[in-house]
Amino acid sequence: MGEPRWLDERESAVWRAYLAVHRELHGALERQLLRDSGLSNADYALLAPLSEAPDGVVRSRELGRLVGWERSRLSHQVARMEKRGLVVREECAEDARGSMVRLTPAGRAAIGSAAPGHVATVRRYLFDELPAEEAEVLGRVLRRVLDRIAADG
Repeated sequence: MGEPRWLDERESAVWRAYLAVHRELHGALERQLLRDSGLSNADYALLAPLSEAPDGVVRSRELGRLVGWERSRLSHQVARMEKRGLVVREECAEDARGSMVRLTPAGRAAIGSAAPGHVATVRRYLFDELPAEEAEVLGRVLRRVLDRIAADG
């Protein structure tokens, strides 16, 4: 494997800035969601794709893939959300081993009330600080990183 390729000073500064932005933006979004709607980032992460799906239903395996979670984490989060009436689990008609997650009317109302503040927070801390051309560059960079991770995955 050879000698490690240590980060130089510039790379280290960029990496630390990325980690700080990730941590602080995640925290700001969590605080905003809890304050405005009582939802957590985890709740929102599942409600968003469910609200965009036809009929508000997504197969559990696909929902886990969409949010990048392991089956166990997804199962625990869905169980917590079921107790609050935001989602329900249903059997999968095509595969008895699979299950579906369905957005309830309460879940749709929750994401509907949370989304405007969530988007405003994302806009405030990210897009309002970037001219359009910098946002384009950031988007290209992030897609390139994701492509590399996927290729190595």
